[in-house]
Amino acid sequence: MAGNRIHIFGASGVGTTTLGRALASALETQHFDTDDFYWYPTDPPFRNKRPVGERRRLMEQVFLPRRDWVLSGSIDSWSEGIDHRFTFAVYLTLDTRRRIRRLRAREGWRLQDPAERPKMEAFLEWAAAYDDGLLPGRNRARHLAWADTLDCPVMTLNSGRPVSILVHDVIDTLDQARALA
Repeated sequence: MAGNRIHIFGASGVGTTTLGRALASALETQHFDTDDFYWYPTDPPFRNKRPVGERRRLMEQVFLPRRDWVLSGSIDSWSEGIDHRFTFAVYLTLDTRRRIRRLRAREGWRLQDPAERPKMEAFLEWAAAYDDGLLPGRNRARHLAWADTLDCPVMTLNSGRPVSILVHDVIDTLDQARALA
C-alpha cells in the first residue's frame, strides 16, 4: 500500500495517537504525532508551543517529503502547506463522557506533582467543551469545516470500537478506493 499519507484527527481523548500507531504498524510505515511538532519538549510536557513556522519546517525535515506516513493529532489551525499532502484522512469521534474518562485516566497517570492538578482540571474542562465549541481552540464545528476543505477522502469513525477493528475499517476503505482508481 505505497503512497498513503494519512492524517487522523479528532477531539482530545478520542484515540488519534492510538489508532495512528496501530495503523502505521499495519501499513508498515512510520507514525508521527502533531504534539511532537507543536510543543517543545519540557518536563512536565505540553508547556511551551513552537512557532507555527518552526513546526512546519520541522515536519518538512522529519517526514513530509516521504511517500508514506501516518500523522495523528490536530493540525487544522496550522495546516497550510501540509494538508494538500494528505491522501486520506480519518476523523475520529467518541461521546464526551467516554473521552473525558479516557483523558482523566491518562492525565492522572501523567500527573506527578499534585500542584499540577488545577492545570489538569482546566485541560479536562477545555476538552469537554469540544462538542459545544464554547472555549477557544479545537472543536467539532471547526474540525468539520476544515475537513470539508481537504482534497482527499475523509472517513469518519467512532473510536469506541476495538482498535483492531478500526484499523481493519481504514485499510478496507483504502483497498476499496484503490480498486476504484
